[in-house]
Amino acid sequence: YAGNLNGEKRAGGNPFEGPRSGEYPTPPLRQPYGPTLFAQAAKEMGYQPFPVPSSLVSEAYTNPYGVTMGPCTFCGFCTNYGCANYSKASAITTVLPALMRKENFTAYTNCEVLEVLTDSSGKKATGVTYVDSSGDTWEQPADLVIVAAFTFENVRLMLLSQIGEAYDPVTNKGTTGRNYAYQTANNVTLFFDDKNFNPFIGAGAVGMGIDEFNNDNFDHSGLGFFGGGSIRVTPIGSAPIGYRPLPPGTPKWGSKWKRALKDNYLSTMSIGCEASSYTTRTNYLSLDPNYKDPHGRPLLRITFDFSHNDLKMAQYCTGKVAEIAKSMNPRETIVKPMTGHWSSVPYQSSHVVGGFVMGADPSTSSVNKHLQVWDVPNLFVVGASAFPQNPGYNPTGTVGALAFKAAHAIRTWYLKRPGEMITV
Repeated sequence: YAGNLNGEKRAGGNPFEGPRSGEYPTPPLRQPYGPTLFAQAAKEMGYQPFPVPSSLVSEAYTNPYGVTMGPCTFCGFCTNYGCANYSKASAITTVLPALMRKENFTAYTNCEVLEVLTDSSGKKATGVTYVDSSGDTWEQPADLVIVAAFTFENVRLMLLSQIGEAYDPVTNKGTTGRNYAYQTANNVTLFFDDKNFNPFIGAGAVGMGIDEFNNDNFDHSGLGFFGGGSIRVTPIGSAPIGYRPLPPGTPKWGSKWKRALKDNYLSTMSIGCEASSYTTRTNYLSLDPNYKDPHGRPLLRITFDFSHNDLKMAQYCTGKVAEIAKSMNPRETIVKPMTGHWSSVPYQSSHVVGGFVMGADPSTSSVNKHLQVWDVPNLFVVGASAFPQNPGYNPTGTVGALAFKAAHAIRTWYLKRPGEMITV
C-alpha cells in the first residue's frame, strides 16, 4: 500500500515514505503468521506497521513491456535462487525478454568485460575489450559506454581502466574507490512454546515492518550517533539443514542437540533490523597488490570495519527491537546487535554500496547526478556504486530509480548534444 499518495497520508502504508504519484501495481502479499504477530505487537505499542514493499507479485501481472509474471507461491526457495514461477522481478525477468524482441538489441552471454577503452586524452571512452565464452578477446567500439555491473565490479573496472584517480586514504584525495559502505545487520530471535510458524514457508521479501527508527525518522538528541534502520519480520523460507534455531546452552551435538532442534524448529521466529552504514575515511576499495583473477588482472581489495557510530546505532535500534519482542511474550530471546569488527566469513548482507559515488564536486565524487562520469562524458556508471552512504534501506529500489534517471538524461539531453556534461 502507498503510505503517501500525492502528499496524502494513507492508513496501511508506510507513513514515513515520500509522496508517490500512484499506488503500487499489485496488492501486498498475504502475510505469514510471524509478520502478522509482529505487526499486532508493534501496533499495540503505538507504532505504525506496514507491508514491506516487495518485487514479488501477489497476483498475475503484465508489466508495461508486455512481460507477464505469475503470483508468488511462498515456496521458500526465493532468496539465493531463481524463480521458476516468474514471480520475482529483476531485469532478467521483466526487461530482457522485451529487449530480446528488438532488432537493434543483441545480448552476449558468458562474456566478461576486461577494460573500458579511452582515447589518448583519456577524456573519451572509445569502447570496451571483453572475453567471450570461448576465451577469445574482442574489442567492441562504442560512441556511448554504460557500465552497469554489481557495485564491486563497477569500481574494479574503473580502477583497471584508470578512470578517475584512485582514492588514497592517507591524503584523502582521489575518488575511485572512495566512500565504500556496507550494511549493519541486527536481529532478535524469539523462542516460543505455543507457536507454529512453519518456517519452511516464505518468500524473499514478504513481511511487515516499522520505520519509526529509520535514520531521520526519530530524534537523535543526546544519543551520540546518527543513522538507523528498518525493523521488520520477513520470513524468507528456511533452508533445509541450514536453519537450526537453538536456544543458548544447547549442546553442539548428540541427543540433547537433536531434541532441542526438534522442539524449537517450528516455534522460533526473528525480528531483523537492517540498518545504515555511513562511510569513513578508512573504508574504501582498491586493487589488490597480490591476488589476481584468471585473466591476470588484480582482484578488488575491500578495506572496511564498522565505525563506532554504526555500532552505537546498532545497540540502540536493536534495543528497540528487543522491546517489541518482549511484548510478544516469548519463552526466551537472543538479542544480537552488530558488535566488534567486520568479518567476511559469516554471511551478513550483499548490500554493498559506494566506491564510484555521485555528487556535485569532481574532487569528492566520480559521477554527476545523472551518473555521467566527470571528465569522460560519454561514460555512465550505473549501480549502488553511486551511493555516497548506505541508508537504512536495501539499495535495489534506489538503484532502479537511478538507472531510470540516467536513461532519461541520456535520451533527453545527452543524445541531443553528445560530449557535454549534463548540468540540468
